[in-house]
Amino acid sequence: MPQFTLKINGTDHSLDVPSDMPLLWALRDKLNMTGTKYSCGIGQCGTCTVLVDGKPTKSCRSRAVNLIGKEIVTIEGLTADCSHPVQKAWNEVDVPQCGYCQGGQILAAVALLENNPKPDDAAIDEAMSDNLCRCGTYVRIRKAIKLAAEYAADEGGAA
Repeated sequence: MPQFTLKINGTDHSLDVPSDMPLLWALRDKLNMTGTKYSCGIGQCGTCTVLVDGKPTKSCRSRAVNLIGKEIVTIEGLTADCSHPVQKAWNEVDVPQCGYCQGGQILAAVALLENNPKPDDAAIDEAMSDNLCRCGTYVRIRKAIKLAAEYAADEGGAA
Protein backbone atom coordinates (compact mmCIF):
# COMPACT_ATOMS: atom_id res chain seq x y z
CA MET A 1 0.00 0.00 0.00
CA PRO A 2 1.27 3.47 -0.82
CA GLN A 3 1.91 5.90 1.99
CA PHE A 4 1.10 9.52 1.23
CA THR A 5 -0.01 12.73 2.86
CA LEU A 6 -3.27 14.61 2.35
CA LYS A 7 -4.02 18.12 3.59
CA ILE A 8 -7.44 17.90 5.24
CA ASN A 9 -8.98 20.80 7.14
CA GLY A 10 -5.62 22.58 7.11
CA THR A 11 -3.68 19.69 8.65
CA ASP A 12 -1.41 17.18 6.95
CA HIS A 13 -2.52 13.59 7.49
CA SER A 14 -0.30 10.64 6.62
CA LEU A 15 -2.25 7.74 5.15
CA ASP A 16 -1.30 4.19 4.35
CA VAL A 17 -4.25 2.95 2.31
CA PRO A 18 -4.81 0.98 -0.88
CA SER A 19 -4.41 3.08 -4.01
CA ASP A 20 -8.04 2.47 -4.97
CA MET A 21 -9.52 3.54 -1.62
CA PRO A 22 -12.07 6.35 -2.00
CA LEU A 23 -11.48 9.48 0.05
CA LEU A 24 -14.76 8.78 1.87
CA TRP A 25 -13.39 5.62 3.47
CA ALA A 26 -10.00 7.16 4.18
CA LEU A 27 -11.79 9.95 6.05
CA ARG A 28 -14.21 7.73 7.94
CA ASP A 29 -12.20 4.56 8.57
CA LYS A 30 -8.63 5.82 8.80
CA LEU A 31 -9.02 9.36 10.15
CA ASN A 32 -12.27 8.96 12.13
CA MET A 33 -13.84 11.97 10.38
CA THR A 34 -17.37 10.63 10.33
CA GLY A 35 -19.17 13.86 9.46
CA THR A 36 -18.80 12.91 5.81
CA LYS A 37 -21.58 10.37 5.31
CA TYR A 38 -21.96 7.32 3.10
CA SER A 39 -25.23 6.88 1.27
CA CYS A 40 -25.44 5.76 -2.36
CA GLY A 41 -21.77 4.96 -2.98
CA ILE A 42 -22.03 5.84 -6.68
CA GLY A 43 -21.78 9.63 -6.61
CA GLN A 44 -25.46 10.31 -7.21
CA CYS A 45 -26.73 11.71 -3.90
CA GLY A 46 -24.08 14.18 -2.69
CA THR A 47 -24.21 13.05 0.93
CA CYS A 48 -20.44 12.45 0.87
CA THR A 49 -19.61 15.91 -0.56
CA VAL A 50 -16.40 17.56 0.61
CA LEU A 51 -14.57 20.54 -0.84
CA VAL A 52 -11.41 19.89 -2.86
CA ASP A 53 -9.64 23.12 -3.72
CA GLY A 54 -12.96 24.84 -3.02
CA LYS A 55 -15.04 22.68 -5.36
CA PRO A 56 -17.77 20.30 -4.21
CA THR A 57 -16.45 16.79 -4.71
CA LYS A 58 -18.09 13.46 -4.05
CA SER A 59 -15.66 11.66 -1.78
CA CYS A 60 -17.15 8.23 -2.52
CA ARG A 61 -15.97 8.55 -6.14
CA SER A 62 -12.60 10.23 -5.56
CA ARG A 63 -9.56 8.11 -4.85
CA ALA A 64 -7.67 9.44 -1.86
CA VAL A 65 -4.30 8.98 -3.56
CA ASN A 66 -5.41 11.23 -6.44
CA LEU A 67 -5.87 14.17 -4.06
CA ILE A 68 -2.26 14.59 -3.03
CA GLY A 69 -1.40 18.30 -3.08
CA LYS A 70 -5.04 19.40 -2.89
CA GLU A 71 -6.79 21.30 -0.09
CA ILE A 72 -9.60 19.14 1.29
CA VAL A 73 -12.28 20.51 3.62
CA THR A 74 -14.78 18.28 5.38
CA ILE A 75 -17.77 19.40 7.41
CA GLU A 76 -15.61 19.05 10.55
CA GLY A 77 -13.18 21.58 9.09
CA LEU A 78 -15.64 24.31 8.20
CA THR A 79 -15.77 25.74 11.74
CA ALA A 80 -15.60 24.20 15.19
CA ASP A 81 -18.30 26.46 16.63
CA CYS A 82 -20.83 26.61 13.74
CA SER A 83 -20.00 30.29 13.20
CA HIS A 84 -19.70 30.05 9.41
CA PRO A 85 -22.49 32.07 7.72
CA VAL A 86 -23.91 28.94 6.08
CA GLN A 87 -23.95 27.02 9.35
CA LYS A 88 -25.57 29.96 11.16
CA ALA A 89 -28.23 30.25 8.48
CA TRP A 90 -28.83 26.48 8.48
CA ASN A 91 -29.49 26.63 12.22
CA GLU A 92 -31.60 29.78 12.02
CA VAL A 93 -33.85 28.34 9.29
CA ASP A 94 -33.87 24.91 10.99
CA VAL A 95 -32.99 23.17 7.72
CA PRO A 96 -32.26 19.61 8.88
CA GLN A 97 -35.00 17.12 9.33
CA CYS A 98 -33.15 13.80 9.64
CA GLY A 99 -29.85 15.65 9.07
CA TYR A 100 -28.06 12.85 7.25
CA CYS A 101 -27.34 14.81 4.06
CA GLN A 102 -26.59 18.12 5.75
CA GLY A 103 -22.78 17.98 5.75
CA GLY A 104 -22.74 17.59 1.98
CA GLN A 105 -25.51 20.15 1.54
CA ILE A 106 -23.69 22.73 3.65
CA LEU A 107 -20.37 22.29 1.85
CA ALA A 108 -22.07 22.55 -1.56
CA ALA A 109 -23.74 25.77 -0.36
CA VAL A 110 -20.39 27.14 0.84
CA ALA A 111 -18.88 26.52 -2.60
CA LEU A 112 -21.86 28.17 -4.30
CA LEU A 113 -21.60 31.31 -2.18
CA GLU A 114 -17.83 31.54 -2.69
CA ASN A 115 -18.47 31.74 -6.44
CA ASN A 116 -21.80 33.60 -6.40
CA PRO A 117 -22.35 35.74 -3.30
CA LYS A 118 -25.94 36.66 -4.27
CA PRO A 119 -27.43 33.63 -6.04
CA ASP A 120 -30.99 33.65 -7.31
CA ASP A 121 -33.28 30.62 -7.09
CA ALA A 122 -32.11 29.22 -10.43
CA ALA A 123 -28.44 29.46 -9.43
CA ILE A 124 -29.18 27.79 -6.09
CA ASP A 125 -31.15 25.00 -7.73
CA GLU A 126 -28.37 24.43 -10.26
CA ALA A 127 -25.56 24.42 -7.68
CA MET A 128 -27.44 22.18 -5.27
CA SER A 129 -28.85 19.75 -7.85
CA ASP A 130 -26.20 17.11 -7.09
CA ASN A 131 -27.21 16.98 -3.42
CA LEU A 132 -30.34 15.04 -2.62
CA CYS A 133 -32.41 15.29 0.55
CA ARG A 134 -34.64 12.34 1.37
CA CYS A 135 -36.70 14.54 3.66
CA GLY A 136 -37.34 17.15 0.96
CA THR A 137 -36.11 20.21 2.83
CA TYR A 138 -35.26 21.99 -0.43
CA VAL A 139 -37.35 25.09 0.33
CA ARG A 140 -35.55 25.53 3.66
CA ILE A 141 -32.18 24.87 2.01
CA ARG A 142 -32.82 27.63 -0.54
CA LYS A 143 -33.98 30.00 2.22
CA ALA A 144 -30.88 29.24 4.32
CA ILE A 145 -28.55 29.86 1.38
CA LYS A 146 -30.11 33.28 0.80
CA LEU A 147 -29.83 34.07 4.52
CA ALA A 148 -26.19 32.93 4.54
CA ALA A 149 -25.53 35.28 1.64
CA GLU A 150 -26.96 38.13 3.75
CA TYR A 151 -24.87 37.10 6.76
CA ALA A 152 -21.71 36.97 4.64
CA ALA A 153 -22.46 40.38 3.11
CA ASP A 154 -23.02 41.82 6.58
CA GLU A 155 -19.66 40.39 7.67
CA GLY A 156 -18.01 41.98 4.62
CA GLY A 157 -16.94 38.83 2.84
CA ALA A 158 -17.87 35.69 1.05
CA ALA A 159 -19.52 32.81 2.81
